[in-house]
Amino acid sequence: MEFETEADSTDKSPLSNPKNIHTGKHKYTECGTCCQSSSELAAHRRSHSGEKPFECSVCSKRFTQAGSLVRHSRIHSGEKPYKCHTCDKAFSQFGNLNTHMRVHTGDKPYKCHMCDKAFSRSAYLNAHMRVHSGDKPYSCSLCDKSFSQCRHLQLHERHIHGSGIPYHCPNCRMLFVTYDELKRHGDIHAGAKMYSCRNCSGSFTRSDELTQHLLKSHNEGN
Repeated sequence: MEFETEADSTDKSPLSNPKNIHTGKHKYTECGTCCQSSSELAAHRRSHSGEKPFECSVCSKRFTQAGSLVRHSRIHSGEKPYKCHTCDKAFSQFGNLNTHMRVHTGDKPYKCHMCDKAFSRSAYLNAHMRVHSGDKPYSCSLCDKSFSQCRHLQLHERHIHGSGIPYHCPNCRMLFVTYDELKRHGDIHAGAKMYSCRNCSGSFTRSDELTQHLLKSHNEGN
């Protein structure tokens, strides 16, 4: 049997005995987790089965719990129900508000166990720990340099290889001033033919190829 309901009618006060903490709750026998209700048990069961019955109507992403879908839907709606009472910032997730509040309180709960540094976010602590470990996971694709911080790699690529041009193509190493230019250039490698001729069925990966086609095949531009 997959779950059971524990109840002990002989003890009126379940807190009087540590063994009775789970009295009257629904228990998932595979892992021993106790839930407050049958609906909570069903949600927990899905964490084991991988079932995702809740689907986003916008992007079709699926979730195991309804609450996860509600939080995800704010990405599409732009809703930010959690507001900071100190400033005018608002957030879509309660956890993000909690993290933001440390800006005002100065709270730094993430402590380095090797030095006296403390941080407001776990990600900052993880990045700091590389100072002690010497780990350098961010490698330059243009030379043999590697860095402990992503921003250090970006600065290196921008100033050493790009002369201030921050975006380079990983396929041919051409440099671009904006991300949009890099993205358009990437279509060449992907084989996408985004430029269509209005006079025939011809299509091309680059705008200059379309221009040449119009001149040669349709005598446009003369």
